[in-house]
Amino acid sequence: MEELKVTCIQANLKWENRKENLALFDKFFFELKETSDLIILPEMFTSGFSMNSGALAENMDGYTVEWMRSRAKKLNAAIVGSLIIADDGEFYNRLIWMNPEGTHHFYDKKYLFSLAKENENYSAGRERIIVEYKGWKICPLICYDLRFPEWSRNTEFFDLLIYVANWPIPRSSHWSALLRARAIENQCYVIGVNRVGSDAAGNDYSGNSSIYNYDGVQIAEEVHKEAVISFKLIKTPLLQYREKLPFLEDQESLKPNNNVLH
Repeated sequence: MEELKVTCIQANLKWENRKENLALFDKFFFELKETSDLIILPEMFTSGFSMNSGALAENMDGYTVEWMRSRAKKLNAAIVGSLIIADDGEFYNRLIWMNPEGTHHFYDKKYLFSLAKENENYSAGRERIIVEYKGWKICPLICYDLRFPEWSRNTEFFDLLIYVANWPIPRSSHWSALLRARAIENQCYVIGVNRVGSDAAGNDYSGNSSIYNYDGVQIAEEVHKEAVISFKLIKTPLLQYREKLPFLEDQESLKPNNNVLH
């Protein structure tokens, strides 16, 4: 598929209130003016960035996952966002990728934000996923993962890198700089979807949800308000850019290991 229509929803999340947050996103969905292939929600979109994992965790067959399945089918679009999930006695900040036909993939956040004690309340993921969707290879990650370029490294030649986040205002300049850097070094489209408003932990958020192209050029951004960003990504210019500047092929991880002992 040459084109991928993406929709990013920048919302003012209600603290630890699943009912209000899902109603808010339903309102956004109802008001969408165009169809989309992929709809991206922020990190912990049912609760805000809460460390109250035991009280808020849901199961993979719980209400929110089923809500995502029904909305993806109704909108005929994949829906992506993270929430608090309990699985085999552990709590995870888990990104769910829900396909329109009801199948799903998931990714557990690898880098946990120790400054907020996320590492004390959640277990870290161990594996990255690459989703193949409508002819695009897509790598979805979560917030703090953005600070660790080795985890975003484009060894699979994916086309799109996604970060869902609750990234606060004091470090918003880092958010923008790092998103641009990930686009440049990985020669792919990069999308960052953040929230706005304030939370009960005392954090304020400006959004700055953005889309960058494969050359690090920002092609969309919304700041300081609830917003919907819709944009059509096109694959051919990306492939042409990589052919002209084949930097990805020079990665050390793709080169033969000449130091192997036999």
